[in-house]
Amino acid sequence: MWIPTDHEKYGVVLVSFRGTVQHGLPLEIGDTVQILEKCEGWFRGNILKNPNVKGIFPSSYIHLKNAHVKNKGQFETIVPVEDSVITEMTSTLRDWGAMWKQLYVKNEGDLFHRLWHVMNEILDLRRQVLVGHLTHDRMRDVKQHITARLDWGNEQLGLDLVPRREFNMVDPDEISVTELYKLMEHRHRKKDTPAVASTHHLFVHVKSLVSANLGEELEVFFHIYDGRESRPLSERFFVKLNKSGLPKSPEKTERQCTLFVDLGSSDLRKDVYIVVHVVRIGRMGAGEKKNLCSVQYRRPFGCAVVSIADLLTADSKDDHLLKVYACNTESEWHQIHENIIKKANSRYNLSGSNTGLAVALQLLHGDIEQLRREYMVLFTRGVSITRKLGFSDVIMPGEMRNDLYITLEKGEFEKGGKSVARNVEITVYVLDIDGQILKTHVAAGSGEPGGDEYHSLVLYHNNSPRWAEQLKLPIPVDMFRGSHVRFEFRHCSTKDKGEKKLFGYSFVPLMQEDGRTLPDGNHELIIHKCEENTSLAECPRYLKLPFSKANLPSNNQTLKGAKESFWITSFLCSTKLTQNGDMLDLLKWRAHPERINDSLSKLKEIDGSEIVKFLQDTLDTLFGILDESSQRYGLKVFDSLVHIINLLQDSKFQHFKPVMDTYIESHFAGALSYRDLIKVLKWYVDRIVDAEIQDHIQQVLKASEYIFKYIIQSRRLFSLATGGQNEEEFRVCIHELFMSIRFFLSQDNKSTSPVAQTQAVFLRTFPAVYGELLKIFAVREVAGFVRETLGSLPTAVHADCLEAVKLQCIAKTVESQLYINPESRCILLPVVLRVLQVHMQEQRDLVMCARIFTSMLSLIKKEENGTAEPVVSEEVELIVESLLGVLLRTILEISNRPQPSGPAMRLQFQDVTGEFVACLLALLRQMSDRHYQQLLQAFSSKDNLRDFLLQIFTVFRILIRPEMFSKDWTVMRLVTNNVIITTVLYLSDALRKNFLNDKFDYKVWDSYFYLSVIFINQPCLQLESFSPSKRKKILEKYGDMRVMMGCEIFSMWQNLGEHKLNFIPAMIGPFLEVTLVPQPDLRNVMIPIFHDMMDWEQRRSGNFKQVEAKLIDKLDSLMSEGKGDETYRELFNSIIPLFGPYPSLLKKIERETWRESGISLIATVTRLMERLLDYRDCMKLGEVDGKKIGCTVSLLNFYKTELNKEEMYIRYIHKLYDLHFKAQNYTEASYTLLLYDELLEWSDRPLREFLNYPMQSEWQRKEYLHLTIVQNFDRGKCWENGIILCRELADQYESYYDYRNLSKMRMMEASLYDKIMDQQRLEPEFFRVGFYGKKFPFFLRNKEFVCRGHDYERLEAFQQRMLNEFPHAIAMQHVNQPDQTIYQADAQYLQIYAVTPIPESQDVLQRDGVPDNIKSFYKFNHILRFRYDRPFHKGTKDKENEFKSLWVERTTLTLVQSLPGISRWFEVDKRELVEVSPLENAIEVIENKNLQLRTLITQCQSRQMQNINPLTMCLNGVIDAAVNGGLARYQEAFFAKDYIMNHPEDGEKIGRLRELMFEQAHILEYGLAVHEKFVPQDMRPLHKKLVDQFHLMKSSLGIQEFPAYVRASPVHFTNGSPRTCRNSVPNIISPDGGRGVARRSYPAVNRYSSSSLSSQASNEVSNITGQSESSDEVFNMQPSPSTSSLSSNHSASPNVTSSAPSSARGSPQMAEKHKHSRENACLSPRDRPVSAIFPNPMDPAQRAPPHQIGEATLPRSDPNLSAPDKVRPTPSSWSLDSVKEGAPSFSDSFGKMLCPPVPPRPLYSAGSSAKNMRSQSPVSASRSPQKTMVPPFTPSPTECQSTSLVSNSPVLSGSYSSGISSLSRCSVSEASGTELPAGDHLPYPLPPPTTLPNSVSSSSDEPIRRENKTPPPYSVYERNNPRRPVPLPHSLSIPPQADPPALPPKPHQLRTGSMKLDGTSDPRVPRPRPLPRKVSQL
Repeated sequence: MWIPTDHEKYGVVLVSFRGTVQHGLPLEIGDTVQILEKCEGWFRGNILKNPNVKGIFPSSYIHLKNAHVKNKGQFETIVPVEDSVITEMTSTLRDWGAMWKQLYVKNEGDLFHRLWHVMNEILDLRRQVLVGHLTHDRMRDVKQHITARLDWGNEQLGLDLVPRREFNMVDPDEISVTELYKLMEHRHRKKDTPAVASTHHLFVHVKSLVSANLGEELEVFFHIYDGRESRPLSERFFVKLNKSGLPKSPEKTERQCTLFVDLGSSDLRKDVYIVVHVVRIGRMGAGEKKNLCSVQYRRPFGCAVVSIADLLTADSKDDHLLKVYACNTESEWHQIHENIIKKANSRYNLSGSNTGLAVALQLLHGDIEQLRREYMVLFTRGVSITRKLGFSDVIMPGEMRNDLYITLEKGEFEKGGKSVARNVEITVYVLDIDGQILKTHVAAGSGEPGGDEYHSLVLYHNNSPRWAEQLKLPIPVDMFRGSHVRFEFRHCSTKDKGEKKLFGYSFVPLMQEDGRTLPDGNHELIIHKCEENTSLAECPRYLKLPFSKANLPSNNQTLKGAKESFWITSFLCSTKLTQNGDMLDLLKWRAHPERINDSLSKLKEIDGSEIVKFLQDTLDTLFGILDESSQRYGLKVFDSLVHIINLLQDSKFQHFKPVMDTYIESHFAGALSYRDLIKVLKWYVDRIVDAEIQDHIQQVLKASEYIFKYIIQSRRLFSLATGGQNEEEFRVCIHELFMSIRFFLSQDNKSTSPVAQTQAVFLRTFPAVYGELLKIFAVREVAGFVRETLGSLPTAVHADCLEAVKLQCIAKTVESQLYINPESRCILLPVVLRVLQVHMQEQRDLVMCARIFTSMLSLIKKEENGTAEPVVSEEVELIVESLLGVLLRTILEISNRPQPSGPAMRLQFQDVTGEFVACLLALLRQMSDRHYQQLLQAFSSKDNLRDFLLQIFTVFRILIRPEMFSKDWTVMRLVTNNVIITTVLYLSDALRKNFLNDKFDYKVWDSYFYLSVIFINQPCLQLESFSPSKRKKILEKYGDMRVMMGCEIFSMWQNLGEHKLNFIPAMIGPFLEVTLVPQPDLRNVMIPIFHDMMDWEQRRSGNFKQVEAKLIDKLDSLMSEGKGDETYRELFNSIIPLFGPYPSLLKKIERETWRESGISLIATVTRLMERLLDYRDCMKLGEVDGKKIGCTVSLLNFYKTELNKEEMYIRYIHKLYDLHFKAQNYTEASYTLLLYDELLEWSDRPLREFLNYPMQSEWQRKEYLHLTIVQNFDRGKCWENGIILCRELADQYESYYDYRNLSKMRMMEASLYDKIMDQQRLEPEFFRVGFYGKKFPFFLRNKEFVCRGHDYERLEAFQQRMLNEFPHAIAMQHVNQPDQTIYQADAQYLQIYAVTPIPESQDVLQRDGVPDNIKSFYKFNHILRFRYDRPFHKGTKDKENEFKSLWVERTTLTLVQSLPGISRWFEVDKRELVEVSPLENAIEVIENKNLQLRTLITQCQSRQMQNINPLTMCLNGVIDAAVNGGLARYQEAFFAKDYIMNHPEDGEKIGRLRELMFEQAHILEYGLAVHEKFVPQDMRPLHKKLVDQFHLMKSSLGIQEFPAYVRASPVHFTNGSPRTCRNSVPNIISPDGGRGVARRSYPAVNRYSSSSLSSQASNEVSNITGQSESSDEVFNMQPSPSTSSLSSNHSASPNVTSSAPSSARGSPQMAEKHKHSRENACLSPRDRPVSAIFPNPMDPAQRAPPHQIGEATLPRSDPNLSAPDKVRPTPSSWSLDSVKEGAPSFSDSFGKMLCPPVPPRPLYSAGSSAKNMRSQSPVSASRSPQKTMVPPFTPSPTECQSTSLVSNSPVLSGSYSSGISSLSRCSVSEASGTELPAGDHLPYPLPPPTTLPNSVSSSSDEPIRRENKTPPPYSVYERNNPRRPVPLPHSLSIPPQADPPALPPKPHQLRTGSMKLDGTSDPRVPRPRPLPRKVSQL
């Protein structure tokens, strides 16, 4: 039986449990569990991190721990009983664990590893804490370390800042908000600005000295040197090196490492250096030979210098190699370091090229004790301490030091009878009072222990040596008296066996007889001469002699005039000894009473360090004098005491204040002193008003804190001694003193007057007195003193400085111990509030006001937890009454101020705001119901209440701002929100009672709703974004505050009644924002408001226009802010986020009378929402550009076509433009910007400032757009489109006579033409992509697109790119259409294959003489249709001859807009499937091969080919294949009787195939003749073989003589050069030339397609050499833009079209007739099949029916090819056809244009049923009126023309390239001046209908129409131009049914002024929804 547990409540999992039993709860090691019940070895409970899932688990798997239980019962919670640091560590590490793994996933390796190390470190420290064996101090250090690591990790991971006090987390409910703010601010500051250390230390570690000429031991001396003052700052550090240059004692690290301690911040400057002197120990000369002399001397070696400032920037861990320099002359040795610093190069040089001193130098910062903790290893291993000369910047009490430094400066010696100067060495000894040498008391520096003596340097042959050697004499204090230092001088001979001969000595006593030590400074010592054998052991003998020339009596001229002298410098650094006689006189005042007056007067002149050395003795002396002679010396003692007290205010001596405090408490014994002190103090105060000079009085008042301490302590001592006598007298004295103080404070003076400054001085020190007064007086009495004193200050103060000081005084008062007591607080509070109120109202000293306010409220919070609840309530009431209003105004003022510029000011500004906000929150949190009632009742009028509510709502909105608190201050934000919602609940009642019905006030209600909405939408309240543990903590402490506020909104809305109309539609957006919060309860509360809004809006205006507009605008802005996620998407799919979780709303709408408009609104917003969510998801950081662009296009089109939201539309145009520009899609960027350009007119209307556009006229903005677009077209190499815009701009400039800009524009246009001819362009690939499955974004889901690839991008690269963009997608391996299972799958499927473009501009492509680089543009631009071929076998496959059953399934894809356009991809609008029969397939293959052969022959003949290999390979491929059965296979398949009998309808096609075979043979024969002419000698055998094989082929085909129609083919030239035919009027193949033969009329299937079945070489050659325009003229061959291939794979070929010669443009003098007779140029070679037939209008004289359109197959088999040829595709560029179709009449203005006669060819007209059509669009049987239109433009290649010349071009839909240009307003009839009849009247009779295999069903001659799903979003040329008309180029015009204009083909426009098309537009093309002209304002 399950029993609820009593004690087993909490535990940790020891062993993982899988939970396989029934109701089992899976557990992992380390999980913490809450236990609810137990039963026979099992527990039932839940894991703490997931409390909703409960289950059972074995009790043996759990380690139980103690815990507190809260809310015992069903909803109980547990709090573990353990150290709060442990609890925090555990929860934090759990949170980090999940995030740590994510770091690995995000590839943030550095942080991943650092965090891993920190986590392990924290775990180790956690174990130490849990074990509990640490000492208290060690535990403190460990916890400090843990919290520091936790804070570091939280900061790195972007987690919240944790408020802590003493390492423990603080519960925000248990402290006041002001304290919480202080803690957060302190931690934030600590994190941001680490405290700058004032003390620094230099660590030096000597490694070695590297030199080539060592061999002697060395001594190295380091010291810090001040270059500015030319003096050493520290003592020396001394290291001994052996002969190898390494430390002599490597095992003793303290001898090679030192710490130069106590460097001040002022010492870290550029002119402070580390100076190193190196001295060698050895022979006198460095190069002397070794001799018998064993005496060694200390000789100069070198010096090195490095600046300390360099160490601040260098890497501290690097070793430094210091260059060592030697001086040129030894006499310069004493200043070699100065010469190096000054860079006096002539005085020193490098001691050796490789000499250097290797040292480690590192600057350490902080207190020495701190360094001992941080660098523990350093100190335990051993390091010597090198001190500063003198005391550090801060002298610490108890610091013991007694060092005498003596520097051997210089000497002056006589030669002593020698011919050369002496080599002088000094030996230094220290001797005590008994004449004994003090052992180990002479030190060369730190590092090495002191010795008994010291030997100086020996400078060679120098009678005036300068050593500058510093010695340290650490003599004990008690040995100073009587001790002296002796200097012995010896001459070091280099001859007499190196002996050192004594010749003199000097000495100096260390202490004078009166107890003063040797004064600091230079001393010129007397050199007493002596002999070598003189004994100096008897000290008393020479101590009687004079030692210094300064001390000689005036009558002793003998010694004064002596030439020999010795100079030293002494410096004493002692905490016990003094050199000051005045100090000694004062301390010995009893011995000389007559000197007391002088001694007290001279005390102020004594150095402060001397006074603090003897502080206690000095104070005893002063009070001793006061007790004995108070009348005589009272004033002087008082002044001396003031001087000493003020001395301790100095930062250098401030640490001695505790010494004085200790003295007062423990050593002070002046029980009677208080009387004199009070008396003198009052005497000074009484004279303040009258005194002219206030400086001394101010010094007295500065010391008043300690004077009161002495007064109070003296009185206490007196009371203890006398039992409290004279108590009343003392009180009277104090009262009189305060009366004097109040009197002088009450004086009203100007700020510059001395009295005002004295008042300020007193106010600064006054609060320090409170604590002393409390030791004797009662709390209320002291509070009375303070109140009266502060109250005595004049109210109208002129002195601003005094006001500030007064405020500081109050701040200290509030922070004092006096104010903490509730009794005194109630007395002082009114005074404080009055001062605060005045300052805050005047916005003065706000920093101090905030500090005071903070302190007041912190105390109130503390007391609230105590007993004095009523007192607290009264205080809160007082503060609310006085300061709440002014506090709100202050916050508003501060927030609206401009930010200060300086960083320090800005920081201070932020502090003030934060502190005032914390004060407001603390105050509001203290307010109870009664306080709110009193507050609201206190307002005298409704207006005042209204102002208050508006103020507080505005302040709350400010508090909610993200910038109010730092990002990681979540704790503070939650407290803020809790206070806000509590306050709002109180205030909403006042709003309902006072501002409803007839008293309704819109502004207050609006402010309320606005506050509520932004409250709910705060990021810190979006619990869904938090971790589960954080969410749980927030919900437990505060609940979901969003729901509470939502309920309040609903309640208030219901109260509004008819006033709701005031908030429609204004509040729709804000409320919509609330519903986007993914909180079901909140949505359920908010949704009914929308139904209410719709209902009221319907009642008022009868529609939802306002609601709809507001919804759409708000949705867009919310999406751009990133609102919404995958959770919402599921809710939006059905209806709209508003109505998703509230199903009854739709039912309500359906019951309403306005249900249709309501449901329509929902549907529109739903569709927009889907697109916006996709857009938001795609625009996230890291998404690829392709997705972003596609999504933006989808949204842009939606705004244009469905919503007609012009401003949003334009905004997204510019967003799309930015995306394209960033991705360097310059062409697409141009088309995008053209959308906006199209909306503008050439007018002078002013436009407002919009986006990045300034305020300007419409003309100026359109001009700017034109220029930008042209620039981008230029970058994208789309120069043809740029030319059009240049022309339009030029026309505008011309109309304004702006010839300067016109000239520039013409030059720009010319440059674009040049670029077309001179620069290469890459030919893009096109790919069809299908996106299938529900996981794709809405704008892609289950749709297919055609994409324009990047430069050089092939299918494999494109596939990889798409898979990278959609990493979860599965690539489909087939090209068949997917079934419904794929469409509905919960996955992503990608289907990608290459497609071939079908060019539109066929007139340019078919015209001869047009260079390839021009044709290339029209081949791959403005493409609307694409094709893909798939071969398959129908019926039984004949193994012998597969061609019999080889069909081709041809898929034609029509896009919604042509490519390129505003995107690199567009959706497929229509699919057409056509099956091509085997016979038609054969005809296409042979036609294409013939065309290819003609191209190669022409290129070879015109010498365009570098070599003949491509032609050779093509001939070989065709002839060899034919010989081996290629053409024979076709004969066998289609010429057999069985086939002819079974397919009587194919008779004409069979005839056509036969003709083509004969034609191929004829071309081959001619090709072989050309080949023979150009074939090189080494390929002659191959040529012979080809000729032989050709004869075999002819015989196999049964060809003896070619028929007439074949002979008419252009294989014979009148002369060798094809150019001669260009201008010959009677063309040899034309009927005029006599060669024309009547042909049978039948449709040519795919006559114009070409095959890519030839060799690779041919392709390359044609690409490299280009194609001559003349080949077409000679052969009269027609081009085909399409190719076919045997396989669906691409063969690699160059993608660059070379430029053609300029001669390719044709002759302008050529007759119009003959210009038109030339055939169009061919397409550039392609390695991909491009299958399309593009017939031209027919010459009316011919009356021949147009050829039916057929497509090339991809892939297909060609029996004419051998195996190698099937792999290598070859380009084709011309065709034997030259039939032109359709030449209608034109207007008089354009003249009559007739096509030249077309050479006859055999035609047949029988229809074909061989193709089975499958079209996805219905075919209309009726004819369009537009069929009769005959515009004078080139035909569109995509149209499928019947005899009636029906145009099926999509250009009429308003597309310029990708849907820009629209000529739907134009009409050919208007242009020609002739109005055609409505019927199908043509200028020539129509032939019977023929079958169009790829676009028309067998029963209709109507072309299949393309249905636009989405009309093009803009129209470039659909404009009424009032100025000079601009012609339109072919590529952008409506497809015509007339011959092309004369060459050269240059882009031109239709002049809209004089030439318009018939007004009857194409009914098949939907017109875009017109936009209102409000755009003119944009």
